[in-house]
Amino acid sequence: MNILIADDEKGIRAGLSKLFERKGYDCFTAGDYDSALDLIRHREIHLALLDIRIGNRDGVDLLKDIKKTNPDVCCLMITGYGSIANAVEAIRSGADDYMLKPLDNDYLLSAVTSRLELKQLKNENTYLREKQKEEMLDFDFSTTHPAMIKLMDVADRVKDTDTTVLITGESGTGKEVLSRYIHYSSNRKNAPFVGVNCAALSETLLLSELFGHEKGSFTGAQERKIGKFELADRGTLFLDEIGDMSLDAQAKLLRVLEESSLERLGGNRTINVNIRVIAATNQDLRELMEQKKFREDLFYRLNVIRLELPALRERPDDIPLLAEYFRKRYSRDFRKQETFYSEEALEKMRHYPWPGNIRELRNLVNQSVLLSDSGSLDPLSYGGVQAKGTAPALTPPRGANLQEMVNNMVEEFEKDIIRKTLEKHKFNKTAAAEELGVTRKTLFNKISRYGL
Repeated sequence: MNILIADDEKGIRAGLSKLFERKGYDCFTAGDYDSALDLIRHREIHLALLDIRIGNRDGVDLLKDIKKTNPDVCCLMITGYGSIANAVEAIRSGADDYMLKPLDNDYLLSAVTSRLELKQLKNENTYLREKQKEEMLDFDFSTTHPAMIKLMDVADRVKDTDTTVLITGESGTGKEVLSRYIHYSSNRKNAPFVGVNCAALSETLLLSELFGHEKGSFTGAQERKIGKFELADRGTLFLDEIGDMSLDAQAKLLRVLEESSLERLGGNRTINVNIRVIAATNQDLRELMEQKKFREDLFYRLNVIRLELPALRERPDDIPLLAEYFRKRYSRDFRKQETFYSEEALEKMRHYPWPGNIRELRNLVNQSVLLSDSGSLDPLSYGGVQAKGTAPALTPPRGANLQEMVNNMVEEFEKDIIRKTLEKHKFNKTAAAEELGVTRKTLFNKISRYGL
């Protein structure tokens, strides 16, 4: 990080330079108005320390010119002739702080460090947000499937509204990807996108995650926690696996949707929120309503706009388009630019049933690009992939030792058992977890691991 020290006293410039250079900062110094402004124009300056008088020129005027040239520079004013009027004028002109000589080095160093750290965090946050937007909007929604074309048209028409959206479809069809597309291409794109998986948490943890809690509201609540509703203010809250939410949590969610307000757990202060909710599920909510496991009023509140993603096996002509998108993406990431699919590999992908849908396709292409020794890719040759209903392949990787062979076999059997159990229960994770004798969270982690 670069610091500009603009002061007409040579001793102060030298002393402050040594102070900050010992802490790893790069310092530039200027003894007059024009030199300081020239450095601002031609160097990447992150913070400027400005004397209120620079020779016979006004430091506040320099501050104003710096802000015109580069508004992102953090400016601290220093002076031996402090007055309330000077301080007010400096702050109004864009100064971040105002300090009197003689300077307290510890206080000055703390002030500069904290502001530069904050600036760096803001820069990183901006970068990550822009990177996330780029990745979300970079997703290839090219399709020839009529249902997908219609679906994307509806998504584009509702994305700038506050309408609640319900996305349905089998596991791995791209429900979260679609929800991120809606957010990052909408008028809420500069506000947070916050996701919560309702199946991965117990009821108590889910309520705490959504609503937050006050310190001491329950055992273990050692400090206040801001919930996802508040974090998503002005943005989008994505509720994945909404069908696994308990009836009590459903009632609380319904109230927030209707009133746009909430209270933290253990609190009594009403907090207003402005959020757009996108919910997703791979379950039949109408069937859950008949079983009294899902509230009818919440269903109709969520089901304002419904986007049902078709399974990948129902859109075989899109498989080469998606496979090519993932090939380009991972070839770029792994710096393997000479990759391609043979006609045989593409034909195999067209006829494979893809029980894990797009997630499975993505993971297999990722694996094939990463492990490929040549330019030709055959994603279905990796991971023991077999046609539906056949036993998993147990051929170990070349060069594997005995333990690696055993681990590979165990993983393939486990993957096959989980896949068959999910298919048996129509991808109802709660029912599948009960039959397998594991928690929903454990099952969710294994589904993610195996790309099911």
